Amino acid sequence: MRELGLFYPTGHEQHSAANHPERPERVEAIRKALEVAELWEEEFLLPPIEVPEKVLKAIHTPGHLQSLKSAADYIDADTYLTAASGPLAFNAAGGGIAIADAVWTRQVKRGFALTRPPGHHATPNEAMGFCLLNNIALAAEYLLQKHKAERIAIVDIDLHHGNGTQDIFYQRGDVFFCSIHQYPLFPMTGVAAEIGSDQGEGLTLNIPYPPYAGDFARMTALEQAVMPALEAFAPEMLLISAGFDAHWRDPLGHQLATAQGYGEIIDSFTQFADAQCDGRIAIFLEGGYDLEAGAVSALAATQAILGLKWDDPLGRGPTSEDEYWKTRLAQVLSYHQD
Repeated sequence: MRELGLFYPTGHEQHSAANHPERPERVEAIRKALEVAELWEEEFLLPPIEVPEKVLKAIHTPGHLQSLKSAADYIDADTYLTAASGPLAFNAAGGGIAIADAVWTRQVKRGFALTRPPGHHATPNEAMGFCLLNNIALAAEYLLQKHKAERIAIVDIDLHHGNGTQDIFYQRGDVFFCSIHQYPLFPMTGVAAEIGSDQGEGLTLNIPYPPYAGDFARMTALEQAVMPALEAFAPEMLLISAGFDAHWRDPLGHQLATAQGYGEIIDSFTQFADAQCDGRIAIFLEGGYDLEAGAVSALAATQAILGLKWDDPLGRGPTSEDEYWKTRLAQVLSYHQD
């Protein structure tokens, strides 16, 4: 079994808009960091899998899928299409599925899909927030359909709430969804009271941190809320929506995470996966708009899933961590006390 499987979105540079933060350089900066660390080899790269029609229809509406074939335009104020964007979105989704499939079948021990365009804001019927198809949701659905998985866990550590992923699985009992994010902030969802409904009641865990929460706040959330919930759900595989925009250098938010902290979070999830999921864990790229911060955080995350030591050349930011997050975490715990 190979230690690492990677997906690289060939041609992704054709999905680009002038002066937009979601730009091709994000992926290239991560690729370069992995190359320098000798974690990027041709033998690690996996080709995308064609997304099965049944999987697509379980996650997105026909109208939404058709909309990705439209002419180049802005879908909303934040989300753009080029002539190549639709095919590239399906390519990224297939790459995420390829990584999840390879980890599930133990062709590779760990996986990192550089899914671009990103996906966690894409709802069943709408592209938004830079996202076109919900890559991680499609991968989870593929595992449930193709490999007859029964319980998949998705944890979103992006700066922004993964509203699309939440919407897709909110009423379902086969996927646990957790998001640690800044609130209030786009998309203005993900409050503590959103815990799922019907068969999914209690299987959505939102940790809406205020500005100026950092590594300690995030690790405390893992210890007190996320890990106990994962243990209770007992997933067969862990999928991570890894947005690196909670880093203190990122221009779109006000969180104080560091590359060191990202490594610690991924290390904790990796240890959980080793103990509870037969080692099955895969990372999906979401946001992260400061190129250097994204690159070093992604490198730390990759080293962490491989059990390697990681380094943080950027260190901590100049702003001190605010303690108001403790009130928010207490509120979260009150909603999930059972």
